Amino acid sequence: MKKIKKPYILETISEQHKYLGLLMPNNPLINVFRFEDMKIQDLESLGHFMLGFYCISIKKNFKGELKYGQQYYDHNKGVMTFISPNQLLLHNREESSSEGICLCFHPEFLNGYLLRKTVKNYGFFSYKINEALYISEQEEKIIEHIFESIKIESNKKFDAFSKDVIIAQIELLLQYSNRFYNRQFSSSKQMNEDILIRLENLLDNYFNHQNGFPTVQYVSKQLNISPNYLSNFLRNTTGQTTQQHIHNKVIEKAKQLLTTTVLSIGEIAYQLGFEYPQSFNKLFKNKVNISPLEYRNSFLNKL
Repeated sequence: MKKIKKPYILETISEQHKYLGLLMPNNPLINVFRFEDMKIQDLESLGHFMLGFYCISIKKNFKGELKYGQQYYDHNKGVMTFISPNQLLLHNREESSSEGICLCFHPEFLNGYLLRKTVKNYGFFSYKINEALYISEQEEKIIEHIFESIKIESNKKFDAFSKDVIIAQIELLLQYSNRFYNRQFSSSKQMNEDILIRLENLLDNYFNHQNGFPTVQYVSKQLNISPNYLSNFLRNTTGQTTQQHIHNKVIEKAKQLLTTTVLSIGEIAYQLGFEYPQSFNKLFKNKVNISPLEYRNSFLNKL
């Protein structure tokens, strides 16, 4: 039996800097560095690895062609990536960047601040690398300015206001990232249509050939999109989350069964994956404003 190799773990920012051949950070809990300053450009020896801290990067001038999803991108434009602690990563030669800037901060740096809890609400920290944020030249200047402000502040001798200022800058960075992701969701028409068509086909095929209804995790895995990215994309594009899209398809299938079969309400509920008919009744009434039985009767009365 082949032994599974454990991922390499870089617990601290200091360990990361030592591995990359960078100068040790002034503050072990936060630092900003440029990729051009790394002494080790080939990171393939890491294989699978994990970090014990957050990393937000702008990467430019990739080696070779950069393909994300089904499209090739201009590798001279800025690409932002977001990495959270303990996220399993795989270094890819095609995603090696020779230029860019990176902010690293340890969760402990956020202690005592609300951001320690709210940082988990920024879904892009759990996106896959191929769901990176593509930023314009103007957007890149805005983000780089924030990076440089954090770098200057973190390299100075800390006073009573230093940490407050840096935390505020990180929060501003995350807010801008949210804005730019929403712009990306809205502007990528071809990608949007492709995802929506694939989602619709996936759900149709599932309900036509299987009992029960799929989970968000199942749907996102089949589409090769991270759960958070898919739900955020759908919420921005259609106003509904992945779960709501699944529920809509459940109701569509339920209406079909109610009007074309003699199955009881309980049998339909079971076929659609509900453990209890009451749960099916509640969802159906919430979506249609009448119960499944009332819907069936109203359809029969029209015949």
